[in-house]
Amino acid sequence: MLNNFQRVQAFSEALPFIQSFSGTTMVIKYGGAAMKDIKLRSRVIEDVLFLFSIGIRPVLVHGGGPMINSWLSRLNIESKFKDGIRVTDKATMEVVEMVLSGRVNKDLVTLLTQRSANAIGLSGKDGNLIGARKLFNQEDNYVGTVNYINTQIIELLLDNNYIPVIASIGADSQGYSYNINADTVAGALASSLKAEKLILLTDTHGIMHDVDDINTLIKHIDIVQAQNLKKNKVITGGMIPKVECCIKALQDNVNSAHIINGQVEHALLFEVLTDEGIGSMLTLN
Repeated sequence: MLNNFQRVQAFSEALPFIQSFSGTTMVIKYGGAAMKDIKLRSRVIEDVLFLFSIGIRPVLVHGGGPMINSWLSRLNIESKFKDGIRVTDKATMEVVEMVLSGRVNKDLVTLLTQRSANAIGLSGKDGNLIGARKLFNQEDNYVGTVNYINTQIIELLLDNNYIPVIASIGADSQGYSYNINADTVAGALASSLKAEKLILLTDTHGIMHDVDDINTLIKHIDIVQAQNLKKNKVITGGMIPKVECCIKALQDNVNSAHIINGQVEHALLFEVLTDEGIGSMLTLN
């Protein structure tokens, strides 16, 4: 527990960040273990509300892999992955959309509204928000990527003091639904909204030279350094698409991108409102 002096010191350190970021838009991707754990979920929602209360305009983007797996299991549909991407046929897509848009999205909206926040839940199909296209040219394949973002509805909500909560589902011109990686959706939204920050809440501490040693965490890295680490296979596996998503957002005029561990309580506030931060911050240079 913090004593009174520590509380005052923490607020004093946060004040310049509050002044600097008030009025800016931040896109926050939420998923992983922080979503499964009820206590952590409450902490993340509290952090989002705190940022909202100091004048920051948060946009919350979510996936929901563990919940999708659970429902597929209940319906006797096997969960299949290829190169870290969920194999999404028509039957799987129906479950993905049901879980993300119908269950996870509304649970998050409820947590926000229970705390007196104005929150609106959307999928990419609402208001033609996320135009999608197939990621792989295969039959019975509903894995998608972002074709375009229509920010009009998001800007309308932000301007009227609502928190948009967005499920990572998109639709093509024929109305077919597609399952899109939530990091990809968050990055595309951050770029389109010209956000101050893109923040990815993950299950790892950030970019590390040694994934088993937190002391090797890289606190600040630019695009060239990140590309070199990828080339030298320091950045591997599931971290590759996250870093690529951050790089693209930075190239599209997002000021900074952050990869942080959502399993740490109040990680979001530590990253945004302190000098030291808690994860990896990526910048253009």
